[in-house]
Amino acid sequence: MEIKQKKRHEIPSEFKWNLEDIFTTPADWHKGVNSLPGKIAEVEAFKGKLKDGKALLDCLETLHKAENILSRLYVYANMRLHEDSNVSEAQGMADVMESQVAKFSTAASFIEPEILELDESTVQSFIKNTPGLDLYGRYLENILRKKAHILSAEIEGILAAASEMGEGASNVVSMLEDADMKFGSITNENGDTVEVTGGRFISLMESPDRRVRVDTFNLFYDGYWKLKNTFAALLNTSVKKDIFFSRTRKYATARDAALSVNNIPAEVYDSLVKTIHEFLPVMHRYMTLRKKALKLDELHMYDLYTPIVEEADTVMPYDEAKKKLVEGLAPLGKDYLNAMAKGMESGWLDVYENEGKRGGAYSWGTYGTHPYVLLNYDNKLGDLFTLAHEMGHAMHSYYTWETQPLVYGDYSIFLAEVASTVNETLLMEHMLKTTDDEKIRMYLLGEYIEQFRGTVFRQTMFAEFEHILHTMAENGEPLILDSINKVYRELNEKYYGPDMVVDEKIDLEWARISHFYRAFYVYQYATGYSAAIAFTKKIQTEGTPAVNAYIDFLKSGSSDYPINVLKKAGVDMSTPEPIREALKVFESLVTQMESAYA
Repeated sequence: MEIKQKKRHEIPSEFKWNLEDIFTTPADWHKGVNSLPGKIAEVEAFKGKLKDGKALLDCLETLHKAENILSRLYVYANMRLHEDSNVSEAQGMADVMESQVAKFSTAASFIEPEILELDESTVQSFIKNTPGLDLYGRYLENILRKKAHILSAEIEGILAAASEMGEGASNVVSMLEDADMKFGSITNENGDTVEVTGGRFISLMESPDRRVRVDTFNLFYDGYWKLKNTFAALLNTSVKKDIFFSRTRKYATARDAALSVNNIPAEVYDSLVKTIHEFLPVMHRYMTLRKKALKLDELHMYDLYTPIVEEADTVMPYDEAKKKLVEGLAPLGKDYLNAMAKGMESGWLDVYENEGKRGGAYSWGTYGTHPYVLLNYDNKLGDLFTLAHEMGHAMHSYYTWETQPLVYGDYSIFLAEVASTVNETLLMEHMLKTTDDEKIRMYLLGEYIEQFRGTVFRQTMFAEFEHILHTMAENGEPLILDSINKVYRELNEKYYGPDMVVDEKIDLEWARISHFYRAFYVYQYATGYSAAIAFTKKIQTEGTPAVNAYIDFLKSGSSDYPINVLKKAGVDMSTPEPIREALKVFESLVTQMESAYA
């Protein structure tokens, strides 16, 4: 039997998201697009006029209302593309919105420079004496903080116009992977012919049959090796884009520019890497354990994803996954559970893979609607945890949008992975406590360890990779295929230790990591996971007060700097302690697993 991807129309409607909640018809979307020139003109009308508090207030209100309209149009177009990238209409819609975003950014680029032309005392006077402007106090403070890096209105306009070109490398990679690259098929452990796709890659790599893993690994990475120089050129272009924008804005490094967006000190990044390095011997112990548990003479990179307790029954149909999720998140209270359950039945989710659909999973949406979740659900236990993860994102957005005004109706990237990981961790702890099958418990224990490996260690390795490449380029060193691969190989050897055979084909794994083309995001997976472990422990030990503090965190949006939002909820990420405490949990899990294989 040959297993192929389904066409979009073959997926039942109850498993598709409801984009009509954003725009009822494509005609409504086009009507919205046609309104954008007027919205842009309304914003541009304030150019040169931000001389008093009333003008400033009117400008900011007009700006944010227009941005919200733009966001709805952009999200709708791109989600149409992500559900099936083979649809030319959706490709055109997404392309239109890239241009519209660039036009809008150019039109609005005068606002921050004009605000920065004002003395801080003048801005504070405006806030004090203009009714309604106090709402924007935090917003204006954040602009003034960046004063040294905001340029003239003319140059800001040029940079905004260049932003569309700056996304070129990332867009090309997405189109290659989602539409153009075909990897071929392998025979699975049941004798079925299965097409290897980006969305199916990890589930195939989880196969207990090593031959399936090897065939998948080789076929998948052969597809990337055929385009190896193309991907190296795209990554080089992306890194140079980061450096261009950071230097133009007078930052010392591209990393400094990225961290400045959320006012994150560089020490947080460096402390993460340093603390992870302290615990690499524990990671090496885990690799030794994995080799022993799988009864292998050699542990290869294609052996990383398969469960080390292969006898465990890990089939998890979607309906059962939803029930398990509600059970696992019970400590968060009825209000949280009811809102989440309603969302999962109300068109929030796009569940199954189809031809042309974007791989992986995400949560997205825009203020004034509800969150959306894209999945490629494949009835694996790991898919249950992906569901938990993405619903954490969705609920974070839900609470923020329900609570915060438009100007603070988002949350910073630094906080983005906290809620998702709290969901995963609460679910894992629940399942470990409630299963009466020792094999299943051991399987879950292995999965818990894998969450640490994949989210904390692996993402920190990615963060280190990004920092090394950008530093090389900033120092004038060439980023060519061989040099990029060399860095990536050496990091894999460092992180996985002497019991791991670092296969040559893994040298090009970086090519398929989409975050590398939008750099300096991934470290926040590791910091977010550590903060989430702290929240989870508080919820489990302190009960209602901790739950209330956590829900307040979800409601906070961008009403304060992310470090402060976490501090208010009782988690201080300005120190390495949350990371160190999380890694102690990892060490205890490895020790438990080692005792089972002693």
